Amino acid sequence: MAVSPPGLSLPDLHRPAIAVAPDLVGCTLVRRFEDGRCLRGIIVETEAYEPGDPACHGYRRRTARNATMFGPPGSCYVYLIYGMYHCLNIVTDAADVPSAVLIRALALDPLPPWMELRPREKPHRVAAGPGKLCRALDIDRSHDGTILSATGALGLESRRNQPSLLVQTTRIGLTQGADLPWRWYWPEHPAVSKLG
Repeated sequence: MAVSPPGLSLPDLHRPAIAVAPDLVGCTLVRRFEDGRCLRGIIVETEAYEPGDPACHGYRRRTARNATMFGPPGSCYVYLIYGMYHCLNIVTDAADVPSAVLIRALALDPLPPWMELRPREKPHRVAAGPGKLCRALDIDRSHDGTILSATGALGLESRRNQPSLLVQTTRIGLTQGADLPWRWYWPEHPAVSKLG
């Protein structure tokens, strides 16, 4: 399903994840390092997770692992899957409401000179997936609870460009809630994790 993206501004995160997720496509995620380096990537794919959604980490209750998801909007919820891949989510809605947007893919163009590619890795696919983008931006559990800011380790900047339409479809890799059309991506963008 194709949907029209909103205007060129920084989205209000004090709304449900299903409202925020499409608004984040086209925004820039900023990663600032302690040594002064800075890396920017355009968000090209997102997924929403909300209360009442069996795929949401906060579906059953608050735990030590998912506590950040119940925090204030603009918090970064970072978790580990399969014991090896980190995933970055931006918390939305209101405090105590488990609502977040998974950042599934970024376009890093151009790649910074310090970033080394793995053998046979294509430059436009370096952050094409939630685990790959966290590896590329050196994001891990130590960033869980980080608040997005203009000067901190992680930030968000408003859109500079965007597609005329977004694709809205079902989420990827789920066993529960797989039928919900809560995934949005930039059509035909080479950095999207999976088209369709």
